[in-house]
Order: sequence, then structure tokens, then C-alpha cells
Amino acid sequence: MNFAAQIINWYGKNKRDLPWRKTHDPYKIWLSEIILQQTRVEQGLSYYNKFIETFPTIHDLANAPTDRVMKLWQGLGYYSRARNLHFTAQFVSNELNGVFPETFEKLRTLKGVGDYTAAAIASFAFNKASAVVDGNVMRVITRIFGITEPINVVATKKEIIKIAEELISLDEPGLFNQAMMEFGALQCRPASPACQECCMKKICFAWQNKMVEDIPFKTKKPAVKKRYLNYLVISLNKGPKKHLYIKKRMENDIWRNLYDFPCIETIGQLEPETLILSAEWRSMFKRNKPVVNHVSEIFKHQLTHQMIYARFYEVTIKSPIVAIDHNITLITQENLKKYAIPRLIEKYLQSL
Repeated sequence: MNFAAQIINWYGKNKRDLPWRKTHDPYKIWLSEIILQQTRVEQGLSYYNKFIETFPTIHDLANAPTDRVMKLWQGLGYYSRARNLHFTAQFVSNELNGVFPETFEKLRTLKGVGDYTAAAIASFAFNKASAVVDGNVMRVITRIFGITEPINVVATKKEIIKIAEELISLDEPGLFNQAMMEFGALQCRPASPACQECCMKKICFAWQNKMVEDIPFKTKKPAVKKRYLNYLVISLNKGPKKHLYIKKRMENDIWRNLYDFPCIETIGQLEPETLILSAEWRSMFKRNKPVVNHVSEIFKHQLTHQMIYARFYEVTIKSPIVAIDHNITLITQENLKKYAIPRLIEKYLQSL
């Protein structure tokens, strides 16, 4: 039995029952692939179901307000994926009459669609022989074929892609790609792979040479940047309902198009007494005399290349603040749940 037949045979016996595997609709396949980028299947499944239920077609997604798309995405992280998802839905709906391109090359031109996603759509939806190479597939190929060079180097990735293209089944490329990804996720896992029961162990370089824990190899990641955010949770005494100021993040920075609170970012962790005397604090409140009701503990929040240290200053004012930023909006506290917020803000609200 050749490699492709063996991996497809394993897949038939071990695959998980997932909804995007039961369709050739390129919209549903594209949606699942964007959601599953940097997201575990267990977490992504519920988001996929919510999106399909809310936006059954690409036209529904294209016509949705940005805030609604971002709110539905809330909690998945890597929010540029959601922005690109909405942009591409609008492009395919308006410019391509809702019809996805069929080839790898044309799919690759869509915003947010890289080599991996283009190959996945081309093979799963249109049965094109484009090899899918995600983290799972890279792990399978490097272990079996003994690739010990760092996989986060361009030359190594090209070598892995070349091997995947040589292995792919020309008759069942979509099935082969699904099998390789599933094999990496369930059998050839990053930690504690099921090597003893593996159908590939006789030909696996890593197993034969006791190097399973050493392959795949990556060079060290760049240093994590530290950021210090001081959030001002400003309540305005206005009628019977509590009102809060929120800010839509529009800068080319983390969490763009999500909502958080007005913020003072500092180069280090300031003591509350120091922050309250700062020029930024005075500029925010001007002639208002804010009452600081509570200062939170420090919340740590890890992003891919950043570590956020955040404090929340719960403040009450009697008159509206002078708008120093047009992205700052006054809302009732009960309406806060309607807005898409970062996980950090969600953690703070849950702690109250």
C-alpha cells in the first residue's frame, strides 16, 4: 500500500465527524478554514455553527454590519481574520457574483487567503490537486521524512511543500489533504504522539531514530513586547441608568474595530497616584473632578508577540467629558453586551 492510500485508509477509520467535511460548498469550506486558523477545532466548531446559522450565504455575510461580524467573532482572537473575512465576503459577493474562484492561484488573490487556505478550498471544494500544508501536515512530514532543519525557515517550508505535492493523491486530493491534517491532529500530535499504535512507524525517521520529541524543530521566537494599559472605566451620572464611555479601536494596532475603554498607555507600570497626577489624566477630564471609586488588580493578557499589563480605574464624573477622540462613545451599561470587545475586557467584566 502506498503512502497516500495508507493515510486515506487511516482517515476512514479515525476521522472526526465535522460539518465542513460534509459539503463541497466553497463558502462553508472557506469560512471553516478562516475560523480554524490559529484556533483549535473544539473551539472553532461552535463559531462555525454560529456563523453559518447567522449568515447562511456569502451574500448574508457581505451585507452584515462590521460590528455584527466582529461581535460574532468575539473570543476567537487574531481579529484581522474577521476583518479580512468580511472584506473578502463583500468582494466575492459584489465583484464575483458570489462565485468563488476554483484554482489555487486565483483563490490566493483573495484577502486573508494564504497558500494553505487556497489549497484547502481548491482541494476540498473543487477536488484540485493542491497540497495543504498546515502545522499538522508539517509535523507529519518532518517526522516521517526526517527533516531536522528549522521549519520556520523559508527553505525548509519549501522542501516540506515539495514533499507534500509529491505525496498527494491525484484521484482524491481533497480526501488526502483531510487525512494528512487529521493524522497530525489525532495521531502525530505535538506532545505525546500515539507512536506505538501508528501505522507509519515502520517508515518514520523520528520514531526509528528516537527523535520524535526533537522534530519538528523551530528557531527561537522573537522577544515578547511588554505594554502597560491603564483603562478608564468612566461612569457618568445621567438619569436612572448607569452610563459608560467606550472607545472603538481604529488605530493600526491590536483589536482594531473592537471596543474597549478610554486608555492611557505608559512605558512602564505606574502607581495609581502617579497616573492620576499625569498630564494624560488631566487632559482626559479637563475641568471635571473625577472620583476614583476603585483601582483593579493588574490583569495580564498574553498575545502572540505582546504581553499586556492592564489596570482598570473605575471613575465617576458628574458632567460629560469634552470629546478628545471622536471614537469615544457614551452608552448605557446594559448595552455594553451588544459591542464586540477583546478578551481582556471580557475578563475584567467577568471579575466584577
